[in-house]
Amino acid sequence: MAGASVKVAVRVRPFNSRETGRNAKCVIQMQGNTTISNPKQAKDGAKNFTFDYSYWSHTTYNVCIFAYGQTGAGKSYTMMGKQEPGQEGIIPQLCEDLFQRTGENTDPDLTYSVEVSYMEIYCERVRDLLNPKSQGTLRVREHPILGPYVEDLSKLAVTGFTDIRDLMDAGNKATVAATNMNETSSRSHAVFTIVFTQKRRDQMTSLDTEKVSKISLVDLAGSERADSSGAKGTRLKGANINKSLTTLGKVISALAEMVSHPQQSSKKRRSDFIPYRDSVLTWLLKENLGNSRTAMIAALSPADINYEETLSTL
Repeated sequence: MAGASVKVAVRVRPFNSRETGRNAKCVIQMQGNTTISNPKQAKDGAKNFTFDYSYWSHTTYNVCIFAYGQTGAGKSYTMMGKQEPGQEGIIPQLCEDLFQRTGENTDPDLTYSVEVSYMEIYCERVRDLLNPKSQGTLRVREHPILGPYVEDLSKLAVTGFTDIRDLMDAGNKATVAATNMNETSSRSHAVFTIVFTQKRRDQMTSLDTEKVSKISLVDLAGSERADSSGAKGTRLKGANINKSLTTLGKVISALAEMVSHPQQSSKKRRSDFIPYRDSVLTWLLKENLGNSRTAMIAALSPADINYEETLSTL
């Protein structure tokens, strides 16, 4: 048949339970070509293959949403909203939709689990908002495979949106001191994280495969200058807050630069420095920023008295 051809596709499945239990490492990469590396003969270099289609299902998508802007411009309202019909924010709507979709599952071999954590980052220190007994600062560490994490941070299993709403209400009551700009607003970053796990049982092999997605929803501290917010003394440590916002901007710019120059040599790409560790916020969100679908929402005030801050946000 004239013009007929054979199309070849390759798909990478997720790790199964046996591989995960043995701390298996991933030897396949997909960046245009399909690349496989021999872990026992690293000096031989990677082998490259080209196919018509390449499908990567090692994990599902990570997602990160930021709300950025001046204190009082509506960041928290955008993310949280109010507990009134039609007034819900992004986080409640996302959580409600998540459980609605999992509730529609009719596959007996497919199960879901959801865990949440809620932390506050204030002056480069991390506090657990879901553990009222946690008074001290938690340490940030980095796992060689799983990436950055907060040691001893509470991760609570939830089975429905009501559970999440109650936990969020409890966490919101634990945030730090307010400023002149908005008496209900804090000078801290709030990071609400949802870890969504899909587990499928293979009836033929009796093995489980897992897909794990991390959803980070970030209510950033106000972006205004210290003299606008009236923060003094301890709260004037907002310089640390602005530092983390500046670092976030640098990280996003560096990542955008890499995406805009995809033809750079691998050697040049390795030499590019992404300053994740310059702030706790960007360090903890490293996986979300570099391996994620990320969106940033700019919250604006329409008032003339906030012109300078609105212009700065834009």
